[in-house]
Amino acid sequence: MKLAFAGTPEFAAVSLEAMIKAGFTPSVVLSQPDRPAGRGRSLQASPVKQLAESRDIPVWQPASLRDEEARSRLAGLELDLMVVVAYGLILPSAILAAPRYGCWNVHASLLPRWRGAAPVQRCIEAGDDESGISIMQMAEGLDTGPVFLQAATPLTRDETGGSLHDRLARMGAEALVHCLHSLEHGDMPEPRAQDNDAATYAHKLDKAEAELDWSLAANVLARRIRAFNPWPVCWTVLGEERLRVWKACALQVRHGEKPGTTLSSSGPGGIDIAAAEGILRLLEVQKAGGRRMPVSDFLNAAQRIIPR
Repeated sequence: MKLAFAGTPEFAAVSLEAMIKAGFTPSVVLSQPDRPAGRGRSLQASPVKQLAESRDIPVWQPASLRDEEARSRLAGLELDLMVVVAYGLILPSAILAAPRYGCWNVHASLLPRWRGAAPVQRCIEAGDDESGISIMQMAEGLDTGPVFLQAATPLTRDETGGSLHDRLARMGAEALVHCLHSLEHGDMPEPRAQDNDAATYAHKLDKAEAELDWSLAANVLARRIRAFNPWPVCWTVLGEERLRVWKACALQVRHGEKPGTTLSSSGPGGIDIAAAEGILRLLEVQKAGGRRMPVSDFLNAAQRIIPR
């Protein structure tokens, strides 16, 4: 089969690596243009581009796929299939229809739940019991295409955005290779249409969401802290200190304090802060310019935070 692969971040690179190892090396790889990154803001290639170049696979980095040149170039490749994983660009209908078998997508949720840009984080934030991956035939709508295969995984009590991201990347890669083998052998099942009435949407993460909102319940805040680890990382201000909060737990304890009030900041247990419902106990924090540390180390290294 003549294949193309379109993807950009590390999540996508895991699928590309699995394809190559399984003998499904694409003829061309599409990835987003190099972006400024790091303190020096120098241009940096995406993980997918770096992997493709290390395997001598041609890389194409169009800024858009909406123009005639892009459509003509892809049509000229006479592809059997294009695999799309976290690419980041919209594929017009002409692109979706160009390959013989269309375009497949590896999506990090159990569709139709959590269509959209941030399914990994939103399922943790919502308190879901499980997540998973879907291999789907791409359609013009946002993650609306029929599904070939799904694989589920339970979420642990300590699940973070980072741990789930890595697990789903591996699961998606394995499922993709399984489907490619099925297509190659002619026994690919018909995809199943999604139930649009059951759809939920995983809106793109916004850095502004990372500031802890003490008008929310403690269990909601604890889930958000796990979901936003390792990015964008939740934060709050205690006294005059801005702290990134890497780990916390919710205590279902009644209190009569104003939300945001520091209730306790001594001892090894953590820093307890009143939420709208319950108490949020900060367990691992990071000062600006500092390293991540347990709250006990932070309190030993700094002046005690006076309850407000």
